[in-house]
Amino acid sequence: MPDASPQTRLILEDVAKSFTNHLRGGIHLPVVAGVSFHVDAGEVVVLGGPSGVGKSSILRMIVGNYGVEAGRILMRGCGEAPFVDLAAATPREIVALRRDTVGYVSQFLRVVPRVSARDVVAEPLLIRGVAPDAARRRAGDLLERLNLPAALHDLPPATFSGGEKQRVNIARGFATDHPILLLDEPTASLDDANRDVVCDLVAEKQRNGVAILGIFHDEAVRERIATRIVDVAGFSARKAAA
Repeated sequence: MPDASPQTRLILEDVAKSFTNHLRGGIHLPVVAGVSFHVDAGEVVVLGGPSGVGKSSILRMIVGNYGVEAGRILMRGCGEAPFVDLAAATPREIVALRRDTVGYVSQFLRVVPRVSARDVVAEPLLIRGVAPDAARRRAGDLLERLNLPAALHDLPPATFSGGEKQRVNIARGFATDHPILLLDEPTASLDDANRDVVCDLVAEKQRNGVAILGIFHDEAVRERIATRIVDVAGFSARKAAA
């Protein structure tokens, strides 16, 4: 176990990831190798580098959507709780980490037919044991803050615009009080006013001691929120193989 401050929430040690394309004769596609950095409580660490260097793949390994090919991803909640290694975690442990430790705003909202925007946002709160009325109030407050018209709150997001769906997605990710929050381009489909709202939400999470790791291609947003930038291009396995 590496030396870690009690405030350290996330450690990546020599993490690697590649994919096998079976449609192209099993060709091996390296993505990243030797990824090493940490994120402390109250930090906003931004993954930098051009498209295609593996930034989203790193987030997906941390949240457990992708397996870890090599290295370790060590995660813990508040205080000095033991670290859990995502590379060796069981499916049950990964489900528990998603419930209790790590929140995630992906690039795309998974639309569920006939489920309202308010209930989509409230779902992770309900999973954590929040009373239904309180969860739905919190969901409505966040949707209002993100300028989603009240008339849409009780409608399914399937017919929403891309920007409206993304605001539902953001509200869902920010609704809970997970000690770690992952953000994959949350401002990509937003106008200036809603980008400002997201920056304010990030600042509030930071003040509350959340460890935040994100991808933001908007340079102005990065400059406004980042406490540190990790250049993923230095870990690009594709670059090394070129």
